[in-house]
Amino acid sequence: MLKKIFTILTVLFITFAGVNYTYAKNYEPDEQINISVYEKINPAIVAIDAQTSDGISAGTGCIVKSDGLILTGSHVVEDCKSVEVTMYNGQVYKAQVVSKMGKNKDLALLKITPKTPLHTIKFGDSEDIKVGQKVLAIGNPFGFSGTLTQGIISRIDYTKNKIQTDAAINPGCSGGPLLNSSGEVIGINQSIYNPDNNISNIGIGFAIPINDAKSFIESAKITKK
Repeated sequence: MLKKIFTILTVLFITFAGVNYTYAKNYEPDEQINISVYEKINPAIVAIDAQTSDGISAGTGCIVKSDGLILTGSHVVEDCKSVEVTMYNGQVYKAQVVSKMGKNKDLALLKITPKTPLHTIKFGDSEDIKVGQKVLAIGNPFGFSGTLTQGIISRIDYTKNKIQTDAAINPGCSGGPLLNSSGEVIGINQSIYNPDNNISNIGIGFAIPINDAKSFIESAKITKK
């Protein structure tokens, strides 16, 4: 009898333990989107440190080709003497600037030589974006690499060809991805409106539409693998 009771209690304990464990792993649908996008894309995002005559210019980059082609902002590597790229897992590579656009477009391509094929981003279509849709940004603000923020598309500036967002973008995020809920890159984060000289983020950031970046890569005669 005692053996039977012990067996029943053991089964109940295992059952409830399983229920509690499952409950702990439940996330709200919106949370799960954020988690999935981050885990999928963060391995394809790098931190960039460019040595200039004025010191270190920090930014973020997106791996667009598995053999080490990286997209970033041209102002991140402007007049740089050398560039280091840090992967999500802490590996550091020396990088070369292989192509750069003017300040109006503010895009550049770097190249590293990795030991193994790298994770890459997935391009979206910036022609399909809508004001009000949810967006995510991953960057290297103030050296805090792999930082995820979220917001919406606040405005599309068709005259200046910029995507405005309230997702937190700070110094060090330039060159990083603006993502949709499917984990596709729809813009490259460029700048923020900061009347107080980088003291705070007031929720007005700008990104270059990803279709411009795709055209830039094609014009550089480098195709995404």
